[in-house]
Amino acid sequence: MSGGPFRLDGQVALVTGASGGLGSAIARALAGAGAHVALGELPGRLGEAEALGRELAAQHIQQRVRTVAVALDVTDVAGIERAVRDAEAALGPLDVLVANAGIAIRKPSLELTEEDWDRVLDVDLKGVFFSCQAAGRGMVERGRGSIVAISSQNGLIGMEQRAAYCSAKAGVINMVRVLALEWAQRGVRVNAVGPTFVETALTRQALADPETREGILRRIPLGRLGQPGEVANAVLFLASPAASLVTGTCLVADGGWTAV
Repeated sequence: MSGGPFRLDGQVALVTGASGGLGSAIARALAGAGAHVALGELPGRLGEAEALGRELAAQHIQQRVRTVAVALDVTDVAGIERAVRDAEAALGPLDVLVANAGIAIRKPSLELTEEDWDRVLDVDLKGVFFSCQAAGRGMVERGRGSIVAISSQNGLIGMEQRAAYCSAKAGVINMVRVLALEWAQRGVRVNAVGPTFVETALTRQALADPETREGILRRIPLGRLGQPGEVANAVLFLASPAASLVTGTCLVADGGWTAV
C-alpha cells in the first residue's frame, strides 16, 4: 500500500524510548505506515527493542519494512549522536524523529531534591532537545524531515506533585516552536504531542491509587484514560504528509482536559 497522506512508505524513522508503552505503540504505527524504524533504547533494554524490531519486520514483511535497535541514552549527548549515526548506517538518512523517551518523578515540591529535578529535566527536556538537534542536522542539510516530540498536557497546565515534569514538558512545547521557526525554510517540520494520562509503565504508580485515578478521570471530559495507540495515531499524523502544513504546534490528545 502506498500513496495515502498518512503513509510513510520507504521513509526512515527513529523512535527514542522505543520499547516502552508509548514508544512501542509509536513504532508500531510508523511501521504500519510503511516506515523503516530504528528503535532507540537504553543499553539495558536493548533486547526488548530488538525483539520488537523482529516482530515489526515479520508483521510487515510484504511492505519490506526494515528495523534496527540502537543503544540510546538521551542523557548522553555524544551517545545520541552515535545512535543517529548507527540508525542511518543501518537504514538510511532519517526522515522522521519521534523524541519519546521520558520519565516522571512524583513528589511534593517541598520534597523534590536537586537530583530529582536534574534527572527529570535531563531526560525530558535536555534529552529531547539534543535528540532533535542530532537528527535535525541531517534533515536540515537534506531539506526535508519531520520531528515529533512527546510533551504532555502538563506542559500546558499545572498539576500537584509534578513541578519538574510540568516544567520540562512546558519547555518542550516552546522548544518545538523555536526549532520550527529556525528550520521551516529548510523543509523540516517540528511539532509536539501532548497526551493526557495514558495507561503505561510510566503512569502505573500514580494510577494504582484509586483516589488518584478517580480524580484524574473526573478531570477528563471524555471520562476515560488514553490508550497508547491513540497517542501513536496523533504522532503518525504529524509525521506524515497529511500534516504538511503543520509545524510549531502541540497537538493535545487529552480527552478535553485542557478545554475546561
